[in-house]
Amino acid sequence: MYVWSVSELDKKIRYKDRFRLKVQLLWAFITNCYIIGFIQGKIYQGKIKNVCVPGLNCYSCPGAIGSCPIGSLQAVMGSYEFKFSFYVAGFLIFIGALMGRFACGWLCPFGLLQELLYKIPFFRKIRTFRGDRALRYLKYVILVVFVILMPLFIVDIIGQGAPYFCKLICPAGTLEGGIPLVLMNKSLQETVGWLYAWKNFLLILTIIACLAIYRPFCKYICPLGAIYSLFNPISIFGYQINEEKCTNCNACQKVCKMNVDPVKGVRDIECIRCGKCKNICPSEALEHKHFKKK
Repeated sequence: MYVWSVSELDKKIRYKDRFRLKVQLLWAFITNCYIIGFIQGKIYQGKIKNVCVPGLNCYSCPGAIGSCPIGSLQAVMGSYEFKFSFYVAGFLIFIGALMGRFACGWLCPFGLLQELLYKIPFFRKIRTFRGDRALRYLKYVILVVFVILMPLFIVDIIGQGAPYFCKLICPAGTLEGGIPLVLMNKSLQETVGWLYAWKNFLLILTIIACLAIYRPFCKYICPLGAIYSLFNPISIFGYQINEEKCTNCNACQKVCKMNVDPVKGVRDIECIRCGKCKNICPSEALEHKHFKKK
């Protein structure tokens, strides 16, 4: 069994980290490549906009060429002529069953932003705290209440629900859509009120939290991550432990910023498949899982 040296591991980790960052940046650009939208302050509404993207990427972002799955799901739930959308549900099931939270770790622009903010020096970085694991269930509450139940039951006079998560909570929507559109449209500037101020307040809190905590929105708030996490134990893509190679050095646990112990739970619902644990393993005991372990 070959064991990597410290210098070899360091080079390997840096190369893999740079590769993932390039993929994240490229995907963020591809899904927000409607540059003219930023110039004109308008939302792209071509046919491609009917297609969902895997990550949390606001429909109202001037550069967005696809739709956010959470926004699409709420639109279906809140429709006065409610019909179950096999497309939206099928898309979420397909992405989840295929890769689990890989989409969070590699294909989510707002996840990338959180990681970049975390790299900024801050007086204290918080790895964990009392109640951390319990607080992670909040995203499932938000999924059920704000994404599903409220659009279904809190409706207007014609029975139309609103996308309450986008409207009341989502900081990604504020940053990617709300702020650019308001800055570039005088008519919108005249209509902003307490709700816009509230959303900006939540965005500021999120940014501050990102300076101290790795991906706090992903850990505690994101309903899209909540959906994908349910598929982590069964998704086709993932990791598995080769127990014959594992030396129980705990290097994988120490490097995981999502506070997952791969040795105990390599298919943990909090794993975003970033690959840091696999890259740092000196004995290459973490392997790709494409199908059920034999």
